[in-house]
Amino acid sequence: MIKKFIFNKPFDTKAVVLDIKNYDGDMPYFSCGNNKFCYKMSKTACVYGLGEAVRGINKRGWIYEGYCSDDPSHTEEKRSLYGAHNFLIVDDKANGGDRFGVFFDYPARITFDIGYSKEDELMVSAQTNDIAVYIIEGETLIDIVKNFRRLIGQSYIAPKWAFGFMQSRWSYFTKDDVVRIADGYENADIPLDAIFLDIDYMERFKDFTINDERFPDFEQFVAYMKSRGIRLVPIIDAAVKVEDGYDVYEEGKANGYFCKDENGDDYVVGVWPGRAVFPDFLNEDASIWFADKYKMLTDMGIEGFWNDMNEPAIFYSDKGLDRAFKEIEKYKDISLDANTYFDCRDTFSTLSNSQDDYNSFYHNINGRKIKHNDVHNLYGYFMTKSAQEGFMRNNPEKRTLLFSRASYIGAHRYGGIWTGDNHSWWSHILLCLKQMPSLNMCGFLYSGCDLGGFNGNCTSDLLLRYLSLGIFTPLMRNHSACGTKDQECFAFENTKDFKNIVDLRYRLIPYIYSEYMKAVMNNDMYFRPLAFNYENDEMAKNVEDQLMVGSSIMIAPVYTQNAKGRYVYIPEDMTQIRLNADASITESEIKKGHHYIDVALNEIVFFVKSNCCVPLCNTAKNVDSIDYSTIKLLGNGSKYELYTDDGVTTNVSTDNIKTLYK
Repeated sequence: MIKKFIFNKPFDTKAVVLDIKNYDGDMPYFSCGNNKFCYKMSKTACVYGLGEAVRGINKRGWIYEGYCSDDPSHTEEKRSLYGAHNFLIVDDKANGGDRFGVFFDYPARITFDIGYSKEDELMVSAQTNDIAVYIIEGETLIDIVKNFRRLIGQSYIAPKWAFGFMQSRWSYFTKDDVVRIADGYENADIPLDAIFLDIDYMERFKDFTINDERFPDFEQFVAYMKSRGIRLVPIIDAAVKVEDGYDVYEEGKANGYFCKDENGDDYVVGVWPGRAVFPDFLNEDASIWFADKYKMLTDMGIEGFWNDMNEPAIFYSDKGLDRAFKEIEKYKDISLDANTYFDCRDTFSTLSNSQDDYNSFYHNINGRKIKHNDVHNLYGYFMTKSAQEGFMRNNPEKRTLLFSRASYIGAHRYGGIWTGDNHSWWSHILLCLKQMPSLNMCGFLYSGCDLGGFNGNCTSDLLLRYLSLGIFTPLMRNHSACGTKDQECFAFENTKDFKNIVDLRYRLIPYIYSEYMKAVMNNDMYFRPLAFNYENDEMAKNVEDQLMVGSSIMIAPVYTQNAKGRYVYIPEDMTQIRLNADASITESEIKKGHHYIDVALNEIVFFVKSNCCVPLCNTAKNVDSIDYSTIKLLGNGSKYELYTDDGVTTNVSTDNIKTLYK
């Protein structure tokens, strides 16, 4: 079912966990040569995958790149975002054609031209011929996903509390700000499990420091917030500030743990703290050293982290900045015309994330000097791997929340991801919906977007519609940028509407957590496109704004401003579940076919498959206080397989599944 093909000398990315011998034969489906792999597509073939990417669930008609990119503008013309997830499924079986998956295990830039240059051609182009390719076959689309997921290993399991609703912002600047947010949610009676701390909790943006003026008595504050049922989740950035006397910098410099320039000196870049250096996460000694630094915070009671800026993001480098200052002098005393004005303007704007910089620093990997750009896509992955392995060394029985911005396949074993700096745009609700199943195919189950949008000013109606999708994503976090309008649920009028929707998330936790855990244990998908459940239904294959969630639910969120509802395709007879404005639940049967469904801003509608059930419990102020004895089953089925455990330890087993009967 899985065939491995080795070309030249590929780098060991550690994405694959199965020991598969190189296949002695020609590679099927593709013609190969000059670092290129070409597959001829029929007009009816669909192409799925690529994890975190723009555009549709079916990836045909555009050109994508596997290249981790710090880009806050997620528009349709972009070719890459923060993750590099080089797995595709080609499906034309319904029309007598091929069906297979393919994983290009390659840590540098790789391009996927999927019917963009030539309508009938899938062309994959790598920078070099050092690549491992895996062909994955299976009878069904889900079979292919499961076989691929066996190849790359079991997905990360977050602690159960991390399935609750979480609030974040760049930035809550002080301890009082955090208390104000907690009070706001408590006064509005809206459940909350965590508040995030962005870069301003640190002392001058230095990793593994606390700003004692803004957050005095931090350890006691962490305990106080937890006594209120709220965890604090701090950010950790990839870059370490260059500062004499700063212990993290001094230790890393003394031991040679930072990435080097061509001459063997630490490569200096500019990020949040100013001049900074990058820990060499691909160097095992450096990786262990940096990971153990998290213990400073876990010893204070911290139980979760988010890793950021780990593509790695670069604002500027020393050499790039020097070059820019020299260049700008040329324009000082001249009249800027149509050509020179734009050249002058772009002198500094092109400093960020420069390819010249990525080609100018190096890693020490088992004594070998490796140029960063040759392994670029592994940096965020290895930062996540490093941190999670550190948690397991220091507290092997306990789950720690961890998710990252940058990632590569393999990182899914160590943490989740969020989809980065999206916008307060209606189109980004739909973008999030389309990204979720593609990420699941690649093993990233604990995922979600910034609800309400990170960039821009969110409106009440937009946040309500974002939440209507977000109550189903395993990672459910409201996050916004510094300088934008307040985006907390209690910051808007009619807070009861927000309460009812967030309450429903907590009522659904028994289902969401069960389906997540079963997907992990079975190498399955938590989110599926309709085409994966209804392979013989041509209409389902064309639906890209509805998803299957777990074994029983179908969702069809509203993502258009001022819409009073939407058209929904029902692929089989189902039970429609409606959360009404007064928080009551209504069940009704709905027949297969196309229907217009009214969905008010303060309502949620979802659908349960025939002969299936969904467990629903009473709401709670946080996950730890959910009362499972209040569960009742919705839908016209007779039973449900519920997964329950302590949600904290790593004791995960099918023995934790019990059958509930209606």
